[in-house]
Amino acid sequence: MLNCSRPDPPSLLEALKPVFNLNSIRPVVNMSTPTNVSIDFTLFGILGVDEKAQILKTFIWQNLEWRNEFVSWDPEQCGSNLITIPRKLLWVPDVVINEFMDKNSAPFVPYTYLFSDGTVLDKRPIKVISSCRLDIYTFPFDIQNCTLSFNSFLHLFRDLQLNLSIPAEEILKNSREVMTTMGEWELVGLTAKIFLLPSAAQGETYQELRFFVSVRRRATLYVVNLLIPSCFLITVDLFSFLLPPQNVDRSLFKMTLILGYTVFLLIMNDLLPTTGNTIPLINVFLCLCLALMVASLLETIVITNLLCGSAHYSPVPRCIRVFVLHILGRLVRLPPKPRDLEDTVIQNPAAQEMKVSSLVAEDSEAPEQKGPLDEDKALEELRSLGKDLQAIHLQVEQRLGRSQSSEEWIQVGFIIDRLLFCFYILFISVSFITISVIWVQSY
Repeated sequence: MLNCSRPDPPSLLEALKPVFNLNSIRPVVNMSTPTNVSIDFTLFGILGVDEKAQILKTFIWQNLEWRNEFVSWDPEQCGSNLITIPRKLLWVPDVVINEFMDKNSAPFVPYTYLFSDGTVLDKRPIKVISSCRLDIYTFPFDIQNCTLSFNSFLHLFRDLQLNLSIPAEEILKNSREVMTTMGEWELVGLTAKIFLLPSAAQGETYQELRFFVSVRRRATLYVVNLLIPSCFLITVDLFSFLLPPQNVDRSLFKMTLILGYTVFLLIMNDLLPTTGNTIPLINVFLCLCLALMVASLLETIVITNLLCGSAHYSPVPRCIRVFVLHILGRLVRLPPKPRDLEDTVIQNPAAQEMKVSSLVAEDSEAPEQKGPLDEDKALEELRSLGKDLQAIHLQVEQRLGRSQSSEEWIQVGFIIDRLLFCFYILFISVSFITISVIWVQSY
């Protein structure tokens, strides 16, 4: 029990000088008695997250409380129940945060509270730059779980024991009430647990108090600036399939769309996270959109080539005609057009000669109507005329056959275009639904 000569702070400070000389040792009368240190903090601000360096930046108000057994005085005799003492004059526990990765740049507070019963209350702000295993696979709908581990750097469990001053739920509530800086992050959870871990000394343990902090990213900025424009552009690319490829230069439209989307990605590249651990799902989403646009452009090039160059192609092979025109055509509701049934049979010259002979015989039987004719000369002229007609017929048939082949290739192009359009819709729907489900479950 300290004795004060007067009930004023100078006399109390004079009475405390013997205690200040003992600041180098743990403040217990019996060295087998452990010092109980109560810990709590208030999370005042979330300064940011560095995905590349795997670092969480926070600002906390740390509170440590322990009892100095060398101190005790009568508040009435000394005139005060507490006094502020420079921290360097008292013994302070070596409690550190294991995840600390940089020097504390918060303002230095040199004083502590010392109460009449020997209780010491140490409050100070700390800018915590702590390591954290960040998982940004579901960016921007990610929730990061980081740990702040408090323990004594030197003292073992038998010398120094840690405990919570207030429950973790109250710490979370107080932090939410006073938090002023969150940026794009939101505090969603905070729990605490005490662990006993083996020490390097044989049979000894040390105590660790871990706080598990959960923060959630605010995704509005990324949804508005990245996801919605990408969905708009991919929707425009999808509806570009409705443009008639034989009348409109669809490929030019798609190339302009791809160029615009590439410029958009270059502008918004700063919003994407940079890390070497995992590839974020949003990067897969953006690459998928670009790949679909490129695939639709390649499909347009193939279809345009079929429609414009079909006149120079050989006839459609039978296997392609059966599979594409008859099977796939009915599947996409583009059945093959029925062929015109025309009499294109060329009669052989022998039959024509028989018809010509019968005509000449009939003409000779009626000389009174047509007059005398030279039968051989007429037969020769008719044969020559028949050969000319046969050649003309062959040319017409070749042109008709070529036109028929061109129509079939054009029909094949339309069927492939419709089929790929259906596949495009199916692939977009499945991919977008899968990515959305993953994001919703993680959020």
